[in-house]
Amino acid sequence: MQHNEIVAREGWIFIIISLAVSAVLAYFNFYITALIFAVITLFCIFFFRNPGRVIPKGDEMVVSPADGKVMDVTTVNEELFLKGEAKRIRIFLSLFNVHINRAPVSGKVSFVKQVTGQYLPAYKDEASFKNQRNYIGLETEFGKVMVVQITGLVARRLVCWVESGNVLQRGERFGLIRFGSCTEIYLPVETEVLVKTGDIVKGGESVIAKFISNFDSN
Repeated sequence: MQHNEIVAREGWIFIIISLAVSAVLAYFNFYITALIFAVITLFCIFFFRNPGRVIPKGDEMVVSPADGKVMDVTTVNEELFLKGEAKRIRIFLSLFNVHINRAPVSGKVSFVKQVTGQYLPAYKDEASFKNQRNYIGLETEFGKVMVVQITGLVARRLVCWVESGNVLQRGERFGLIRFGSCTEIYLPVETEVLVKTGDIVKGGESVIAKFISNFDSN
């Protein structure tokens, strides 16, 4: 399943319900309330938009897994999947960003794990380990790469369309986060990061890092 509809199917139910309510209210002459629900319908269409992207060429290129603003770039110790030092890039998604997540690199999904947690604002540092989150680990020719979907204050649902054993191509859609949130990517420590705090990135299109050379993924 490609999940390439112009509006993500996870948003259809919200659009249909708000549109139906607006129509019923208008029928009974509750025009102001009907207008409010019409605006809600338009926002749902906007929020769940699923635009196509031009994926950069080059196997060594790492593209952003999400639209948003780079919160920080740092070196951390990642013991869950990479099991060692890794470079972490955190991206904050506001309510107005596209919320579709895309594979930053081509590879095989070998690890998927969802962890329950809180709903702290996604821009807080502790959201990385306190909020509900979903880990997706990829085995690539350049080593292990992990993407983490993290809920936020408003976000209440993480959607992941892949499972262990699936193969993803760079830029391919793999899920979404419903409403404001954060997406993290963990890269081998040898990777050259090309973005900095404050940069605005687009999922599947912005090159955020570059693999220097092939190295052992174990």
